[in-house]
Amino acid sequence: MKKYFFYIISALFIVSCATKNPHKATEKVYNAQVKNLNETIAKKEIVNLKKEPYVVIDSVAYRYNNQLLNFKDTLSKTNSDILKNGIVSEWVGTVNFNLRKPNFVIIHHTAQDSIQQTVKTFTLQQTQVSAHYVIGRDGKVVHMLNDYLRAWHAGNGSWGKNTDINSSSIGIELDNNGTEPFSDAQINTLLALLTKLKKDYNIPTQNIIGHSDIAPSRKIDPSVLFPWKLLAANGFGVWPDEVLPCPPDNFNAEQGLQAIGYNTKNLSAAITAFKLHFIQTEVNNILDEKTISTIYSIYKK
Repeated sequence: MKKYFFYIISALFIVSCATKNPHKATEKVYNAQVKNLNETIAKKEIVNLKKEPYVVIDSVAYRYNNQLLNFKDTLSKTNSDILKNGIVSEWVGTVNFNLRKPNFVIIHHTAQDSIQQTVKTFTLQQTQVSAHYVIGRDGKVVHMLNDYLRAWHAGNGSWGKNTDINSSSIGIELDNNGTEPFSDAQINTLLALLTKLKKDYNIPTQNIIGHSDIAPSRKIDPSVLFPWKLLAANGFGVWPDEVLPCPPDNFNAEQGLQAIGYNTKNLSAAITAFKLHFIQTEVNNILDEKTISTIYSIYKK
């Protein structure tokens, strides 16, 4: 019986070797496209935003060759495999694909004392934290990761049904300890960078938010001193109407917060995070008439 089994396996092997690969042409296209994407990922990016009305100093791009090689190996994989659950899979490379593009921008403050300290934090493996950009108090940009790659800046957060913010966002850290005003140079640079990112990736206006918005139970950055109204005036994020609308009697504020994107499992924290962004003169968890009207105003937008 073992002898016959051996002959059967041998025959199948010979047939499989003799069979012409029907996907040879498309795999050639696949490999060429992967090579192009590898070059995009590995590219040393220089941010050049020298456009009026904002001027940005060219940034420094950090490249981690070993990590990029790992990404290349992953992208270039074309061999057949047997999945751990025992299901046999066949590899056929499609020719219709590209890199994932970011759809959110998450703004943070570093809660550290200098940009040098933050860069050091983001270049130590044991910290397990990173961001795509760090903007100094003087307006200098340090670009730390290619926009197409996944930084570790958002942590355990969510916005609407999106529970993996890191995979769909660009993280921008502002060099600020959380208790000081943000400098004009820093905010001007941020506006210039947001102009570029929004244009490059077609990021929706309402998808430019803060760390506290996506993690209301854990985070308070950027601080109450962050100029969200100024950003909204420049097309980055939304802002309530100057004259607040009167919500209908059946308007549910908690459902309104959920519709905007907030996780309301801890409703008090969600209310506080909302007010940290939109009612910065009254940051608390009180759901008063003004707060409900402000929620309704943002909800409508």
